[in-house]
Amino acid sequence: MAQKKNDTAQYDALRKDLSAGTLKSFYIFHGPERYLLEHYLGQIRKTVTDTGMGDFNYRRYEGKDVTVPLLQEAVDALPVFADRTLVEIHDYDVFSRPEAERQEILTILNDLPEYLCLILVYDTVEYKPDGRLKTTAAIKKAASVVEFSLQDQTRLTKWIKSHFQAQGKAIDTRCAEHLAFITGGLMTSLSTEIAKVSAYAAGPNITLADIDAVVTPVLDAVTYKLTDAIANGDYAEAARLTGDLLLMKEPAHKIVYSITLRLRQLYAAKLCDENGESLAGFMDMCALRYDFQARKLLQSAKNISTARCRNAVLLSARAAYGMNSGEGTPEELLKALIVDLAAARQVVL
Repeated sequence: MAQKKNDTAQYDALRKDLSAGTLKSFYIFHGPERYLLEHYLGQIRKTVTDTGMGDFNYRRYEGKDVTVPLLQEAVDALPVFADRTLVEIHDYDVFSRPEAERQEILTILNDLPEYLCLILVYDTVEYKPDGRLKTTAAIKKAASVVEFSLQDQTRLTKWIKSHFQAQGKAIDTRCAEHLAFITGGLMTSLSTEIAKVSAYAAGPNITLADIDAVVTPVLDAVTYKLTDAIANGDYAEAARLTGDLLLMKEPAHKIVYSITLRLRQLYAAKLCDENGESLAGFMDMCALRYDFQARKLLQSAKNISTARCRNAVLLSARAAYGMNSGEGTPEELLKALIVDLAAARQVVL
């Protein structure tokens, strides 16, 4: 599903804070888009340490090493020939601390000095506040919680085009969407792939052939292709794509789960097409982020009957259930699923 405006409010506020030089005293950074997270951390570091006294005004800690006294000492340190100090704490799982310790932490967070910018960065530790705890709501209220999520289609396409332009190349919207799709849409991965494609492309304009020649698609992108093959009745191609995934060392259980999800989305696309559902409604139903993904599924749905689509969903669900129940190895169940889909065997669960 496309990112909603209220999901980006804190992110947009952070950009304004940086532009205006009015950083808040307390931020929590989290989310899958590490490229943006690191970019804005770098911008804040530059803002705070631009005086040349960075070593005195910037401190970074790992959460596992942080105690309440250390946190108090860090936030109390005065800036040296500067207006602000910056304290970064990475993977500090505040919400899992004992209640008494959380109360002490909350006391500190509610009385941060104006000269401080404290940032809790969730990286290897998941940002998972426990809503049942009173201190959780209080900590979230004290902080500006910024989620760096996958960018919406418009922003991401614009970003891809600008980065190709920096490499002296041009890319149209269709090719930019294709690149975003096969890489999973994360800027960290995209920045590497943009450099590879730019180096490979002979001409000034990037083509689909340039992208497909050097970019290895992520699991989700391949299973979309696999879903297309199933919808088109091309089970030889489905088997080939499955083999490619196994050669790429993708775990068989992840492949089965991904195929199951895609077939469910294909079935939803078929039902939405039959009932005249809008593109936006279909995207919302299947939590699709990009409309080109939705259009691809809706197009594939036109090539398969409702009964065969439903049967494919049942077959994939059976394979996933068998894997969870230990009825066979994931590799065996994956191969059996492709064979069953090709045979269009009727299965009732």
